[in-house]
Amino acid sequence: LAGLRVVVDCANGAASGIGPEVLRRAGAEVIAIHASPDGININEGCGSTHMADLTHAVMEHKAHAGIAHDGDADRCLAVDGNGVLVDGDHILAILATAMSQSGALAGNTVVATVMANLGFKIAMQAEGINVVETGVGDRYVLEAMRADAYVLGGEQSGHVVMSEYATTGDGVLTALHLLAEVARSGRSLADLANAVTKLPQVLINVKGVDRRALSTSAEVADAVSRAQALLDGTGRVLLRPSGTEPVIRVMVEAPTQELAAEVAADLAAVVSASLAID
Repeated sequence: LAGLRVVVDCANGAASGIGPEVLRRAGAEVIAIHASPDGININEGCGSTHMADLTHAVMEHKAHAGIAHDGDADRCLAVDGNGVLVDGDHILAILATAMSQSGALAGNTVVATVMANLGFKIAMQAEGINVVETGVGDRYVLEAMRADAYVLGGEQSGHVVMSEYATTGDGVLTALHLLAEVARSGRSLADLANAVTKLPQVLINVKGVDRRALSTSAEVADAVSRAQALLDGTGRVLLRPSGTEPVIRVMVEAPTQELAAEVAADLAAVVSASLAID
């Protein structure tokens, strides 16, 4: 990583010691922030759930990239040299493409959840890479990887599993491989991330509904069919019941933010009216 200047936000957590040190030993110039855990300040206004400080530091230090971990360091998100977020979909696409080109991507397949943006899937299709979808949660990603001996999977949130090296998500490992691809390719992180063009996404949590009735509601099924016809292959619709509360999550991706919001609002209204708990 010689020649790369990187800011690492350690979230005052588990990556505070090892995260910056790994990148320094790999040759990068590293500026560490939020790397002073006191047992209380973990994730406090920092790390992968609060990216503002990292973005500011990348711009201030004119860094090539920024890396954000969460408290237990199993996640990795990034910021490119322009201060633009590089999320788990981008990271997974960059790693999958590099591994595919080198012949290291088992089955030429990457595992992702149903929440992966349609732009990620389009990018993988363009590279000739298969995408296996799972339910939301890195445990389901790992199960699918183990079932068919796939070596790469992950989530939009930055949980990435590289089973050749680890049995779970490891944010420090992910950061190392992401930056290694920047160095190997000679391309900026922004340029690599541009392979994925994200579609606008709207998520609405519809509360006070019977999530168990979702699969049997004719009204909801009709509304979904109408939404899919309206999008006509340019977006997608996903309705997902919460596993723990009376909530159904309505997610819509579309070519424009306005269309995504309109379709999501219409679907949410049907779900609320049809599945309301008496």
